[in-house]
Amino acid sequence: MQRGKFITLEGVEGVGKSTNLQFVTDWLREQGISFVQTREPGGTPLAEQLRELLLARREEAVDPTAELLMVFAARAQHLAQVIAPALARGDWVICDRFTDATYAYQGGGRGLDRALIAQLEQTVQGELRPDKVLLLDLDPEVGLSRAANTGAADRFESEQLAFFQRVRAAYCERAEAFPEGYAVIDAGVSLELVQQQLRRELEQLV
Repeated sequence: MQRGKFITLEGVEGVGKSTNLQFVTDWLREQGISFVQTREPGGTPLAEQLRELLLARREEAVDPTAELLMVFAARAQHLAQVIAPALARGDWVICDRFTDATYAYQGGGRGLDRALIAQLEQTVQGELRPDKVLLLDLDPEVGLSRAANTGAADRFESEQLAFFQRVRAAYCERAEAFPEGYAVIDAGVSLELVQQQLRRELEQLV
């Protein structure tokens, strides 16, 4: 059986990931493609518990390395229980964030050594990488103004603008370093134009 395709959606807060994730899954249904929709951190009961720990605002400062290890602990469980089995049976996997978010948020945002992230990536994932990273790119200042209207901010959403500027820069560095695996989608245009860009990328994967 042919392995399924692994697609991830990435971007800073307020880029419209939820809306565009729905567009992607609707498009896959129209094509008759069997898929699994999931997210990171999360995707299994244990990984969702780790997500809650990661996102909760707390008085105690969270050490960046502790944060990184929780992210990869959730990812290891997610891969074993959801992603790898789905791909093996030929389903596509559509994931809201994956390891590129770790390079962006923990590497770019927190300033952790990219080599440490790469070591954990290899340990947890082996050779598994997304077939296509759909990066919804937007000025973080615009994204944060959009996200401000979506409810109470979690621990990450409460960071300052400079944090998200570093996150965006790290995403852009990844896209430049791996042009074949990345599709940079301009999320600053109308929703219709954003989804036209997404459709073009998806059509190339079928």
